[in-house]
Amino acid sequence: MTNQNFLPFALPEIGEEEIAEVVSSLRSGWVTTGPKAKQFESDFVEYLGGGLEAVAVNSATAGLHLGLEAMGIGPGDEVITTTHTFTATAEIIRYLGADPVFVDVDANTLCIDVDAVEAAITPRTKAIIPVHFAGRSADMDRLLAMAKKHDLRVMEDAAHSLPTTCSGKMIGTLDSDVTVFSFYANKTITTGEGGMLVTRDPEIAKRARVMRLHGINRDAFDRFTAKAPSWYYEIVAPGFKYNMTDIAASMGIHQLKKANAFQQKRAHIAALYDEALADLPIVKPPQSAEGDIHSWHLYVIQLDDSVAITRDQFVERMFAQGIGCSVHYIPLHLHPYWRDTYKLTPEMFPVSQRIYERTLSLPLYTRMTDDDVKRVVSAVKEALK
Repeated sequence: MTNQNFLPFALPEIGEEEIAEVVSSLRSGWVTTGPKAKQFESDFVEYLGGGLEAVAVNSATAGLHLGLEAMGIGPGDEVITTTHTFTATAEIIRYLGADPVFVDVDANTLCIDVDAVEAAITPRTKAIIPVHFAGRSADMDRLLAMAKKHDLRVMEDAAHSLPTTCSGKMIGTLDSDVTVFSFYANKTITTGEGGMLVTRDPEIAKRARVMRLHGINRDAFDRFTAKAPSWYYEIVAPGFKYNMTDIAASMGIHQLKKANAFQQKRAHIAALYDEALADLPIVKPPQSAEGDIHSWHLYVIQLDDSVAITRDQFVERMFAQGIGCSVHYIPLHLHPYWRDTYKLTPEMFPVSQRIYERTLSLPLYTRMTDDDVKRVVSAVKEALK
């Protein structure tokens, strides 16, 4: 199989508008955080519906770290999250000297198990980080009610979730303290690398902006564009280097305009998969709750028990036919650092463990054609033989 015939797992869709905006940034001489980053932030707030503040950062990991830091999480605190996620969700808890408490996921949604969250609350618990898996929202109504009852902060890991809704409301507009989106290369919109922290709390936004750039109390863009001498600034905290560049934001400005169209294309591909795979011995991905929007960042299938081959063998057969697949995720309880530090075993997370052993993600990206989908489906049928 030549590379020319290989269908990758994911590809970004970059248009001439993004390219022209990046070129305009390069020609302007302003390539780090400046007017384009500010515009992207304001456009993002407008897209979500206003009443929020947005802080553009160089990754969702950075946004999660800033959000947790701004909420005052520190040594001795516990933060509950799911084992079924990428390590970034948990590592930012360790950055602050706090301890993650891992819980299983719900078999029906593949998102964090709300009952397991409640059972894991201790006097040290200070926050919950739910993950909206694959583009379907977690049960935020129950989670937020529980958090309010126990006086806990909530930060949504929405890396997969633009534009996802929960109970008819866009993720990013709920009553959580912080929501963080990812614009990594394979996400629903991309800036190459990048993320956005969104909050209703002006104090969290203010702290995140200061900590985003070394703990400086004045925005670099304001200093370098001021008409009067403005070289003076003060370091008010030991901050980080998490700012988004104008080059990245230039892509984001136009990707955001396409977010709804991209979601519709992804939903179309998911619907084609749903129909074509209906009679095969596989479990299709969880759908959104009635009336809600699924961003379809991922299309995750689960091999039925009747399938004789392993998931790994299945993936190998797909690759042999020139189809790229991936696995989301190798749960954190299987990784040496998390396993050994917190004495985790597969038996503690039976749903996540089973999902890991039997699921894989099929290609799903906006540049796919209907013929590409047919090719993937044909490969799935061949791999199941």
